[in-house]
Amino acid sequence: MGFHTFDPARAERLDDPTRFRFCSREELLQHLPGEADATVLDIGSGTGFYTDELAPFFDRVVGVDVQPQMHELYREKGVPENVWLLAADADSLPFADGAADGAVSTMTFHESTTPASLSELQRALSTDSPFVVVDWSKAGSGESGPPLEERFDATQAQDRLAAAGFTVEHAAERSETFAVVARA
Repeated sequence: MGFHTFDPARAERLDDPTRFRFCSREELLQHLPGEADATVLDIGSGTGFYTDELAPFFDRVVGVDVQPQMHELYREKGVPENVWLLAADADSLPFADGAADGAVSTMTFHESTTPASLSELQRALSTDSPFVVVDWSKAGSGESGPPLEERFDATQAQDRLAAAGFTVEHAAERSETFAVVARA
């Protein structure tokens, strides 16, 4: 992974509904495929906060997290029937080429973004599939989220995605976060 992973001992913070002030379900859904039979990956799914929000809209949502402990906590809460949990490193996704129709990374881009992980995601996504990223920005104050030195800003995220072969459609710097929408 990247700089760090989230401490499972503090996982209850991941289910705090005030997280919606940084990223809403609608913000993610507006860029994801509209087909009900789509498969969407939630990279860095943690305890399923955003996975649960996406599940009603897709045939399958795959929660990918490097920490099996996060999935154990998610299972304790209850996992929707159409959600599959996968413990995997972002640079080694066990999917066939083009198997996924979209992907999101909410507040975890800084944890798993390497050239290898982005190349692997590019491989797993079907042609023209969206990848929606909302993460803590290096341009933010640092009052919430990881330390500033562990973050990217929107420009750095765009550059990394472009270097991996993604086409960036939208990028915005916000008060504490950035949002980038790219296509495989």
